[in-house]
Amino acid sequence: MRFSENAEDPFALGRGASAVLDDQGTVVGWSARAQELLGYPAKDVLGRAWQDLLVDARDLPVARAVVVDAVRTGGWFGVLPVRHRDGRRVEMGFRARAVTRDGDSREWVLVGAPAAEVGAWERDRALLDGLYRRSPIGLVTYGPDRRVIRVNRAVEKASGVPAEAPVGRRPREFMVDEDAGSADERVRHVLETGEPLIFTEQSARARHDPGRERIVSVSAFRMEDPSGRILGVAETIEDVTDRHRAQRRLALLNEASVRIGTSLDVTQTARELAEAAVHGLADYCSVELLKPVTLGDEPVSGASGPLLRVALSPPEHRVPFQEGDVVPLLPESPQARCLSERRPILEGLLPLRPEWYATDRRRIEMALSLGVHSLIAAPLVARGLVLGVVSLWRSRHSEHFEDGDVAVAQELSSRAAVCIDNARRFTQQQSAALTLQRSLLPRAASDLPAVEVACRYLPASGEPGIGGDWFDVIPLSGARVALVVGDVVGHGIHAAASMGRLRAAVRTLASLDLEPDEVVARLDDLVSLLATELEANTDGNGPSIEQMIGATCVYAVYDPVSRHCSLARAGHPAPVMTTPDGHVTVLDLPAGPPLGLGGLPFETCDLDLPEGSLLTLYTNGLLEARNGDIDVALDHLHECLTNSTDPLDGTCRAVIEALLPREHLPADDIALLIARTRVLPPQNVATWQLPLEATAAARARQLTTAKLAEWGLTELAFTTELVASELVTNAYRYAAGPVTLRLIRTHCLICEVSDTSHTSPHLRRALSTDEGGRGLFLVAQLTERWGTRYTHDGKTVWTEQPLPHA
Repeated sequence: MRFSENAEDPFALGRGASAVLDDQGTVVGWSARAQELLGYPAKDVLGRAWQDLLVDARDLPVARAVVVDAVRTGGWFGVLPVRHRDGRRVEMGFRARAVTRDGDSREWVLVGAPAAEVGAWERDRALLDGLYRRSPIGLVTYGPDRRVIRVNRAVEKASGVPAEAPVGRRPREFMVDEDAGSADERVRHVLETGEPLIFTEQSARARHDPGRERIVSVSAFRMEDPSGRILGVAETIEDVTDRHRAQRRLALLNEASVRIGTSLDVTQTARELAEAAVHGLADYCSVELLKPVTLGDEPVSGASGPLLRVALSPPEHRVPFQEGDVVPLLPESPQARCLSERRPILEGLLPLRPEWYATDRRRIEMALSLGVHSLIAAPLVARGLVLGVVSLWRSRHSEHFEDGDVAVAQELSSRAAVCIDNARRFTQQQSAALTLQRSLLPRAASDLPAVEVACRYLPASGEPGIGGDWFDVIPLSGARVALVVGDVVGHGIHAAASMGRLRAAVRTLASLDLEPDEVVARLDDLVSLLATELEANTDGNGPSIEQMIGATCVYAVYDPVSRHCSLARAGHPAPVMTTPDGHVTVLDLPAGPPLGLGGLPFETCDLDLPEGSLLTLYTNGLLEARNGDIDVALDHLHECLTNSTDPLDGTCRAVIEALLPREHLPADDIALLIARTRVLPPQNVATWQLPLEATAAARARQLTTAKLAEWGLTELAFTTELVASELVTNAYRYAAGPVTLRLIRTHCLICEVSDTSHTSPHLRRALSTDEGGRGLFLVAQLTERWGTRYTHDGKTVWTEQPLPHA
């Protein structure tokens, strides 16, 4: 019989009491420890039957049953009450084992200890046995050389590796290199320092199955014997993979709620969804939307159509369809079933099936090289409308998707669908506003005798939406031109509609040939009136009123005959003038209040512009596009305008590139208008001062006929002399002071008669008995356009006639 050498074992040699019995139950051996525990010296025990000496009569039946059991099994272990020499009853734990001597004789070796010590030891033994055999928490012990001594069955069950496989090996031999390094370092640290580790989480992927994710929580302590000798390290290991995945999924959803929907652009939102999905959920993610959604339109409920791939992350050329491609799904594909059933579809273990796509075999074979083995297709549904589908793929060594991943994918797609639908609705509104605004903005007039014009309009990007910036180039009488740039504060359809109303009003006021300050003053009255109407009709709709009150504009009139320019502004940035020699100046033009404040005056600034000067009008969005530093923006603007002889389109482009950061759309609308002044040659203008007398009309006819013959316009002589004669006659009859006759040849023939009267001529229907009153009627019938403009000194009646075709 082998005795235990464990110092804590109560049956260990030197600790337990021992006795030897022959086959008839006679004591033939007795140890000193037995004498110490039971009080019997060897001489009183040897040769006597054990049951007569050590067992009370009341315990004798139990003792005999123990003997029968020991004889039947060849040994016995348990607790049995025995009699001390002083007569008291002592509970003792015994181990009995039969030993065969020479021949057929048999002896029994008994080792005993106090029952209290035996119970504690047995509990410790049971605990140790439970840790290795029945505990759900893994246990690994390492020797001083950091090699595995033993692992329990929990580790074997979790890893799928037999318990004896890691024995005698280091972590690097049965774990993947990335995880084994930290595991070995952990054991080394505990061995050297003796500092325990508590609940340290790390990855523990097995070398035989590197694709299976396994996260464990490890606690470790150093093992020492009573003398302090280091025996190794013990680690308790708990598999927390499920908990880790749940935390990771929750973190993914939290991160996605921040990352998705940062803009109101449909494509950008889809890309944010794809990028969020590949950070912790999938190896590849693609987002396909119904084509109407990408255009901002609302998809028809229950209708299907072509899917457009708008996002793919990460970029991969082997994927059959790239961003911008139409994805031809067949009905049996998971994506098609996902859209029709409006629920996520999980394909946990699959190849990339060629029959899913209506495409050529070559592209499918390229995709097969990705090693895709698992797919989740989740619908993008918002407000009951199907917008598209998001496909999540795993490939190579990644684990297959499971039900928990489907729940995350569904939540992710639901959140993203709301953001995509918001972006779609914003795109729809922005598109409508942009269409409205572009329909209200003019096309640049390139064939004007007064100026050469180039212009740019850039709508605001993202959330601000379309604004109320506008520009206009308005031909006026006498070959003059009006230039206007304005800004309605606010964004959206209301701002665009307000801009259209103001632009129409400016055109109407310009047609009256009013001075710039008067045009701006009447526009100010109009804005105040519109604001009052809005306040009354919208129950105090603050944003709309603010849009009207916040309007600004600058209005300029240029005369190519006199080179004279008159300007007025209402709270708008001052225009910039560039002379032909490249000198750039911000015009010192009285600012004036913004439109709609009412009751404050506006002023006109007059100046003469050399031929070839640049007049630059713009909205504040141009100066605020680059970080809002207006001084720096003005410096860049001046640099771009220095060379006044460059083509205007190139100058416009240079200004936008210099003041707008690359690859960034403006936060506010930008309207830019650059005009290069022209001067009519003196030979194309003829002016005569006529005395206010009865012969003035005849003199006007003579001068007109002669000048038209000089210009080679004899075809217009009869009509023009009749027009001049009628206008001079009216001046003679109804005005006072001298009369001025002027002919201007541009793209048309202009005839002007000026006098000192402010009386407005008007058409009237002459009766058949009237001797007069038909002059203006004839003028209106013989000319293409006619009108009256007023000056400080009187008025000018003008007409325009088209030139004969060359």
